[in-house]
Amino acid sequence: MRDLIRVLKALSDPNRMRIMKMLQEREMCVCELAELLGISQPSVSRHMRILTEAGLVISHKVGMWVHYLWNPSPPKPYSASLLFELKKWLEQDPQIRALLKQASKINREEICRKQAQQRSRRASRRVSQ
Repeated sequence: MRDLIRVLKALSDPNRMRIMKMLQEREMCVCELAELLGISQPSVSRHMRILTEAGLVISHKVGMWVHYLWNPSPPKPYSASLLFELKKWLEQDPQIRALLKQASKINREEICRKQAQQRSRRASRRVSQ
């Protein structure tokens, strides 16, 4: 029963539900998800840990990025059933549709370049103070 509750709790958060719908379309890294959801990378990482522990998401490393993807073979039968149903849920939700449209246009390298520039500006401001 503990595993079922873990899965249900993982899907009970709106941002985690949005993440799952985006991962249904393609694998993504934390920086892409953070950009699309408008939340911090540590927050996305926490959501990804919860989804991974629930067996809903798996990951693999590609260069400097960790790619997360929808788990095609979840370890528990109820996880597989919920993921099967989730694929059909929220398809007409305007917010989900908008996120999926944005996700198709996002560029990981551009996001990383922008974040590096922001870190550089913050570091130079600290040095000048």
